[in-house]
Amino acid sequence: MPSSRLLPSLAISSPEVPPGTSRRSFLRMASLAAALPVLTEARLAWAAQQAASPRLSPFKFPVPPNANTVMINANENPLGPSEAALAAVAAAARTSGRYDATGVQDKLTSLLAAEFALPTDHLAIYAGSSDPLQFTTLAFTSPTRSYVTADPTFESGAEAANANGARVLSVPLTSTCAHDVKSMVAADPHAGLLYICNPNNPTGTLTPREDILWALDHKPAGSILLVDEAYIHIANAPSVIDQVALGKDLIVLRTFSKIYGMAGLRCGVAFGRPDLLGHLALYGSNPLPVTAMAAAVASLQQPDLVPTRRQIITDTRNSTFAWLDRKGYKYIPSVSNCFMIDTGRPGREVMAAMQQQNVYIGRNWPIWPTSVRITVGTPHEMAVFQTAFDKVMNAPISA
Repeated sequence: MPSSRLLPSLAISSPEVPPGTSRRSFLRMASLAAALPVLTEARLAWAAQQAASPRLSPFKFPVPPNANTVMINANENPLGPSEAALAAVAAAARTSGRYDATGVQDKLTSLLAAEFALPTDHLAIYAGSSDPLQFTTLAFTSPTRSYVTADPTFESGAEAANANGARVLSVPLTSTCAHDVKSMVAADPHAGLLYICNPNNPTGTLTPREDILWALDHKPAGSILLVDEAYIHIANAPSVIDQVALGKDLIVLRTFSKIYGMAGLRCGVAFGRPDLLGHLALYGSNPLPVTAMAAAVASLQQPDLVPTRRQIITDTRNSTFAWLDRKGYKYIPSVSNCFMIDTGRPGREVMAAMQQQNVYIGRNWPIWPTSVRITVGTPHEMAVFQTAFDKVMNAPISA
């Protein structure tokens, strides 16, 4: 039997590994990636619920105590996978005793490459977009190369940068809740990575494409721009994936977790130049679930799926906004499947009170302690939310 001591050398000699990577560097990076928990939306959302109400266990999904429980705290799509995706999952499960007996990963890669007019080596499939977000952060930040982000925004990359010994520079959003790209670019001339989530999580607001392109052209030399487009289908906003074909210092993330309703199936993609994706490959990847990739292929082959779901989410969100307007509650207008509402009191207290009404909302961000994020659920779920929220907000604060 070959000695296990040979395995690191075999990994280093892989053609996906960028040249010049030392064995010591490879082992350090692999060890760090293995030690870090991948902070997905789900882990962060339920950790916030536990912080608001210690009776919940951290990172555990509570079993709904009854059919009336509403979970609008993790930016999931309550519609779930499409019928075609579910049928593809069932079919793929029959061959899932093997890693990829039908070549579904190649098929998914080819479909995505054709959709965005890119060579197949300009994208990499992952189990969701959280892995490549973390790997990109680990690859391009260091104690001398900072991580620049907005505040508030999705926190996973900042946590990875902290673990990597990098400075995290948080730049407040603009008055319109867009990313302040000029301040982000000016934050550190030696920045390693600038992160833009567009539409933003948690605000559901857009940063104009021209602003992102300006950041791409003016960012510090040697830095990488990471654009997270997890929610872009919902907003029907212009992407910047076309800039990947131009060879820019850019990585763009997409996921099937949101509009496609596949948060639990886990499928995502990173777009970038092959040399940039090679840095992510250093951190490894488990074999991908064939069921998730089959569902992704089936979803991409339904041309009416995205516009139909976008309309459902938009109608439900706008109906909720109309109710908030009638009631006089303050919120940030959103083009995504989440929005921030200002409760006028500590957000965690409101989260805990809503838990008592069997409605899970949240989370909140330190920069806005009295605001909480609400995920857009089904029309029924949002009606239950409205009743519960009105009850909580009309109760004495001490309650």
